[in-house]
Amino acid sequence: MPVPNKTIYVSDGDLSLYQRAQELAGGNLSSAIAKALRRWVDTSESLQGGFEEITVRVGVGAGRKVRFVGVLVGEWVGAGASRTGMPDAYRVYRGRTGKYVVHVERSPDWWAVDAEGKPAGWRGWVGVGDVRYGSRPKESTLEVVDTLEQLREKVPPELFDMVSRAARQPTVEELDI
Repeated sequence: MPVPNKTIYVSDGDLSLYQRAQELAGGNLSSAIAKALRRWVDTSESLQGGFEEITVRVGVGAGRKVRFVGVLVGEWVGAGASRTGMPDAYRVYRGRTGKYVVHVERSPDWWAVDAEGKPAGWRGWVGVGDVRYGSRPKESTLEVVDTLEQLREKVPPELFDMVSRAARQPTVEELDI
């Protein structure tokens, strides 16, 4: 079966972009264009369906960026306050395939202990006595689960209740009025 031939006109300003894409695709520009168009169509259809493109950071410190298409269905802050009183933040998104995405941000933490390993209290704040300090950088995680039941064990109960109520609501409701 013959492969259809399509002609794409490229402006002089975009020529270097197309050349670089062809290099990255191992010489198969058609494959690179099809892959980019597939992603663009999927994203555009999802955006029309009420979803949005979401970018979050994952990892220790600045971490790396992770991007997906979904909709925020619940958020809970302060579910696991650290020793410094800074809260953890949980966000749950529903992806376009119906899976749930759990993004957890843990704030940086630090602590001070005395020679016996007990909390140093005010002595730790002012540096009086044999005090040792420790710290943990901020950290974010991302986990994808298939069902609401799998989600239950990953988030605080209050957040699970919010998300399960949202799950019972239709994404789009057609009114015949």
